[in-house]
Amino acid sequence: MLDYTFQFGQIVPYLPRLLDGAVVALELAVLSFCGGLLLGTVGAALLTFAGGVVRRIIGWYVSFFTNTPQLVQIYFLYFALPDMGIVLSSFTAVLLGMTLNAGAYLTEIQRAGFESRRQSEMEAAEVLGFSRVQQIRYVILPHVARVLFPPLSNHFILMTLGTSMAAVFGVEELTGQALNINSVTFRSLEIFSVTALLYIAVTLVASALLAVIGTTVFRARMRMF
Repeated sequence: MLDYTFQFGQIVPYLPRLLDGAVVALELAVLSFCGGLLLGTVGAALLTFAGGVVRRIIGWYVSFFTNTPQLVQIYFLYFALPDMGIVLSSFTAVLLGMTLNAGAYLTEIQRAGFESRRQSEMEAAEVLGFSRVQQIRYVILPHVARVLFPPLSNHFILMTLGTSMAAVFGVEELTGQALNINSVTFRSLEIFSVTALLYIAVTLVASALLAVIGTTVFRARMRMF
């Protein structure tokens, strides 16, 4: 039988640092998701409406970033680019890597929404003289937002949890802070138990907020948890 005494009292003074790390994790997730969503919207539009060469380029981008590990992609940005004279901070490298990776996945997710558009609505937009950009903005994107908000929300939650890899590059997000604190206190069970609870709290709060936004703004069918 293991003889271990939990001493969470030793962890209490470090809670502000863990909370700061949670804020950094959310910052990474929000910024990379928004950047990836923009890339995904452009990519999905090009895959749907552009010509063969452009579609192949977007297809190569999606194939590369969805078939290689995100960690390897960030390793390339952080360690390989300096050999080419491009030096990125650890936060910037992680943010850029997560954004490019998210853009590839969100391109595929949003392409499904683009392809599910109602042809009658597109024909009506053409009769009204809408340009292609106006059709995307006023007809397709509202439809995509309503239909794809749940899977987009799920992807954001996965990205929030995926920010833990930033600790590998010295970013002091939640996991990075936990590792630093553990190296001082050596109370691994307590530290990582609290860290896990904080991740659960962050994802539950984010899920609740996304559910409220989805049901009230986009009228999407959302489950709270």
